[in-house]
Amino acid sequence: MVKTEEEIIFIAKKTIKDEMQSIEKLIDFVDTDFANIVRLIYESKGRVVVTGIGKSANIATKIVSTLNSTGTPALFMHAADAIHGDLGMIKEDDIVICISKSGDTPEIKVLAPLLKHTGNTLIALVGNPNSFLAKEADYIINCFVDKEACPNNLAPTSSTTAQLVMGDALAMALLECRGFTAEDFAKYHPGGALGKRLYLKVNDLYKSNECPSVLPTTPLAQTILEMTSKRLGCTAVVSEEQLLGIVTDGDLRRMLSKNIPTSNLTAADIMCRNPKTILYSDLAANALDVMRSKSITQLLVVDEAKHYLGVIHLHDLVREGII
Repeated sequence: MVKTEEEIIFIAKKTIKDEMQSIEKLIDFVDTDFANIVRLIYESKGRVVVTGIGKSANIATKIVSTLNSTGTPALFMHAADAIHGDLGMIKEDDIVICISKSGDTPEIKVLAPLLKHTGNTLIALVGNPNSFLAKEADYIINCFVDKEACPNNLAPTSSTTAQLVMGDALAMALLECRGFTAEDFAKYHPGGALGKRLYLKVNDLYKSNECPSVLPTTPLAQTILEMTSKRLGCTAVVSEEQLLGIVTDGDLRRMLSKNIPTSNLTAADIMCRNPKTILYSDLAANALDVMRSKSITQLLVVDEAKHYLGVIHLHDLVREGII
């Protein structure tokens, strides 16, 4: 039956509220045992192998991704494949996290004793602390939820959200233990926009642009020609390597709107003094922040001595996907 707009909104909000309540109760399950698990993984010489089946397997892959990207080596092993040969991927020092809501599925009942037989530490991230898996495990991360957000209490919703949240809590605790920094994060994310925000510098971008500049005595016509030929919408005004100002398209429009004679005007007459600049060694993301805060589209690049080096434009940042 097709629902009304009001009914759909109610269902969506109720789902969110139900899952919020389930997550809030997880706080009581973060205890000394949880801290011991974090220390165990932190001190381990091996990897974290995360396994599960069904929706829990999907959560396991996300937890593995988060661990890997925050400095804890991890890999995913599907519980069904594990009992058909994939157990061979587990090394001696690896720690295994098995994810399951019930802890009593047939695959888990077969897998858990096999994992114990290998001698690896087994951690149960489980919704039933009295289950077969929980009893087999060396450590337990309790992910119990009262009910699913599903009206039939069947489709994994609140339970998988709880698993995901506990996995994130584990990863963030390990991140803090390792002193994992933004620079470390960038090393693991070099290909995406997120990584570029953390490692790409102004120096990597401005050099591909022209370097427009004029003297303060340069006539207006030649100033406009310099701006037009370099196609950056501006030019620096420089004298003896010292940056004096900037002339932008906006400065030209404002000057022309005043209907004053232009034949004797020079760059110094229309330039904006104390232009916004950025150090060549700054992050490109910082350049974007400055442009946004000042509502401008370009910055003059300088070195530590404030010598003019070139221009970084908003288009450079768009091209790199930093925005």
